[in-house]
Amino acid sequence: MLSEVLLVSAPGKVILHGEHAVVHGKVALAVALNLRTFLRLQPHSNGKVDLNLPNIGIQRAWDVAKLQMLDTSFLKQGDVTALTPEQMEKLKEVAGFPEDCADHEHLAVLSFLYLYLSICQSQRALPSLDVAVWSELPTGAGLGSSAAYSVCLAAALLTACKEIPNPLKDGEAASRWTEESLELINKWAFQGERVIHGNPSGVDNAVSTWGGALRYQQGKISSLKSKQELIPSCVPDDTALGLRGIKMNLGHSPGRPPALKILLTNTKVPRSTKALVAGVRSRLLKFPEIVAPLLTSIDAISLECERLLGEMAAAPAPEHYLVLEELIDMNQHHLNALGVGHASLDRLCQVTMAHGLHSKLTGAGGGGCGITLLRPDLEQPEVEAMKQALTSCGFDCWETSIGAPGVSVHMAASLDPPVRQALDGL
Repeated sequence: MLSEVLLVSAPGKVILHGEHAVVHGKVALAVALNLRTFLRLQPHSNGKVDLNLPNIGIQRAWDVAKLQMLDTSFLKQGDVTALTPEQMEKLKEVAGFPEDCADHEHLAVLSFLYLYLSICQSQRALPSLDVAVWSELPTGAGLGSSAAYSVCLAAALLTACKEIPNPLKDGEAASRWTEESLELINKWAFQGERVIHGNPSGVDNAVSTWGGALRYQQGKISSLKSKQELIPSCVPDDTALGLRGIKMNLGHSPGRPPALKILLTNTKVPRSTKALVAGVRSRLLKFPEIVAPLLTSIDAISLECERLLGEMAAAPAPEHYLVLEELIDMNQHHLNALGVGHASLDRLCQVTMAHGLHSKLTGAGGGGCGITLLRPDLEQPEVEAMKQALTSCGFDCWETSIGAPGVSVHMAASLDPPVRQALDGL
């Protein structure tokens, strides 16, 4: 068992292009969002395992000796498979939860217990740990917050139990795991996601694990460049709007597109992904000759964006950003025609257009979040004025970037002061 403190982070995600069309077999592109979830794992000897999730107001502790005495044989060691409903009920018993609990807060605790008990079974005795998780990501906004949580848990627990080596060398600010280790992290994180979501597509955890930009079509993950399938995929469910991941970092280095700066806006309007997906299906059945070409056109937008990002890898130029803006506008109009727009998203587009910038919804639509491309030549006062205008609409805004690195391990001193302060305060 590792003796030192582990600090791990993983990014959220946004869908760049392909929402809803992906459900009907078209290409979708997802990108890692540089708003991250941070986890601190601290081994100790007080005989307890503590979990602190301040973002959702949860603090739990279990007696390790009592957990050790429980029958957890239903969690087979090293068995990365979905829990049956019966196993879920047993896990709730271990957690001391009522049978009918299904809210997000309870499920986040169950996901932790599942990963802790399953991964740490390899130890002679269950380890005494203090685990604290703090996130820059809002929950329930379609930005992959639960996947970033599951990825952080899987990476930290696997490293602490020495199932995978800690890649951080002395003097390094941050490091990433090997490809083989990332695959194991992703497998376990997907199981954590299953505890929370039941039948997720697997896209969010893959984006959070590998980072960069990801392409998905009909259950296959492929690199933007090689089109080779990277991870055996599960069949996505219709309601997830998910894509599986591809391993390509959009960091600004030779052969890779530059990281794109964006403004992420949360309209805070709640929506039902399931109902929105059903609405598009219904419209497709009602107007097949109108809606099918819309879906084909959205597919073409995804492919053109993919081609453009590949071109930008060689030499990003101002005209590339103009084309990206055109694609954003066209996709937003198509999504409105599919019936997944909302007055709040229209307002977002109007406010940003008044500042000469281009926006689209990301995710299911019907409210939720939108993204605005920030060109490199944009002056900061213009961005601040736009953020102020959006905030006055009652929206939340984050100036961030897409194409962020995937799950990483950090030296404490390398973390930004606000992140350090948040973790130190737990």
